[in-house]
Amino acid sequence: MKPFALSTTRRALLISAGLLAAGCAQQPGSTSREPVRLMTSGGFTEAHKLLAPQFTAQTGVVVESAYGSSMGASPTSIPNRLSKGEKADVVILARGALDDLAAKGLVRNGTQIDLVRSAVGVAVKKGAPIPDISSEDKLRQVLLNAKSIAYSASASGTYYETQMLKKLGIHDQVMPKSRKIVTERVGTIVARGEAEIGLQQVSELLPIEGISYVGTLPDSVQHYTIFSAGTASTSTNPQGLEQLLKYYTSPAAAKTIRDTGLEPIARSR
Repeated sequence: MKPFALSTTRRALLISAGLLAAGCAQQPGSTSREPVRLMTSGGFTEAHKLLAPQFTAQTGVVVESAYGSSMGASPTSIPNRLSKGEKADVVILARGALDDLAAKGLVRNGTQIDLVRSAVGVAVKKGAPIPDISSEDKLRQVLLNAKSIAYSASASGTYYETQMLKKLGIHDQVMPKSRKIVTERVGTIVARGEAEIGLQQVSELLPIEGISYVGTLPDSVQHYTIFSAGTASTSTNPQGLEQLLKYYTSPAAAKTIRDTGLEPIARSR
């Protein structure tokens, strides 16, 4: 009888251990087991790269990141990624582009949340003379004198080629020497010496090595882009998504956001 009694006891212990483990384990839909899949455009990229590890350390939720422009024909642009069926829980990009995705059913309409405001800035190659862009007249002269200019294929670039140069009255003179950058950061082009002047969102210029950040455009021709978050139609992790947005709109995240050249505008969730 002793061998049988030992076997029964062992079986009971194994069953108890299994039930305890099952009780402690998270359900399949738990945010601690399912990562949050996030896509962000360049304007919010640097802030996200700093915030995501902080969020994971605080919550244990892993963030899987993908990057692309808010608009444009690039294969890696967020609209193209989503149109081709790439999965995501949340996308962060220029508000106008986000609303277009909602109209197409790629983002759930009504989930849009404005996160930050981003200004357009100017950069030159490191070591080059720093131009004076402190007024509209001085900026106009800098652009007229420049041999080559690089600008973004995203929101700030659309403003540059369709509105800003016309406001300055120099569209026809400057556009022929301007180059739209599709697959790289504008600052990278400037750092390589392939353009004398670069214009892009401040948050996209600041992280680039090999350039000197000149400053923002004068107020009279400045253009602010609102970057917003929205729930992708393919989202399968609403709990993790809600946790992430709660953190990204919290006071704890505001300093990091400002340090990357952005202005927080979201209220804490």
